[in-house]
Parts: sequence; C-alpha cells; structure tokens
Amino acid sequence: MMNEAICDFFRLVERDLYLNDSPQAIRLRSMEARLLAVLLSQANRTVSRATLMREVWETDFLDDTRTLDVHISALRRKIEEDPTHPQRLLTVRGLGYCLLVPTNKL
Repeated sequence: MMNEAICDFFRLVERDLYLNDSPQAIRLRSMEARLLAVLLSQANRTVSRATLMREVWETDFLDDTRTLDVHISALRRKIEEDPTHPQRLLTVRGLGYCLLVPTNKL
C-alpha cells in the first residue's frame, strides 16, 4: 500500500484517514485502508468486485463477497456525509464500486 494518498476530501497516511484537512485522524482497519487505497488508485473508474477481492484479500474466491460489502459499508460511514445516500463511494450495480474524485483534484 502507498504511504500517503491525497484527494479533494481526504488524505490517507498508512491507516490514518484525515477528512477535509481535519487535524483529527480516523484510524482505519488494515483492510479498510487497503480497500480505500485500491479504489483511489482507480479513482473515477468502476473497480470490479473480483479485482477488489484479488487486490485487497488476495483471493479469487467470489462465492461469498459479503466481507467486501461490510468493508465498503464501514468506509462509507467514515467518508460520506450521509452513508445511506453515498456521493463519493458508489455502487455500480452488477459491476463493482467507484470512488468519485474530481479530476482537477487528483
């Protein structure tokens, strides 16, 4: 995983997440940090569930991806103003997930 990643609404340093230039860090679980780093590396593109399982959990087993859904939900609670109506971390039905980042802020 990268040491530091920055976009318009957060900064990720190892497992510490800083929202909107807040000095207060939100500590991410290891898999949350890995998941966010993969999504950020593919910002504004749909990342398939298979790719996320392979990159984050190092598995090609896709019969049960509930753990992915749980981690996406946890990330939404940390980065979205309203996790029930996400504006940043979107589900692309039948395909995967997309982290929206304004292109002038990457």
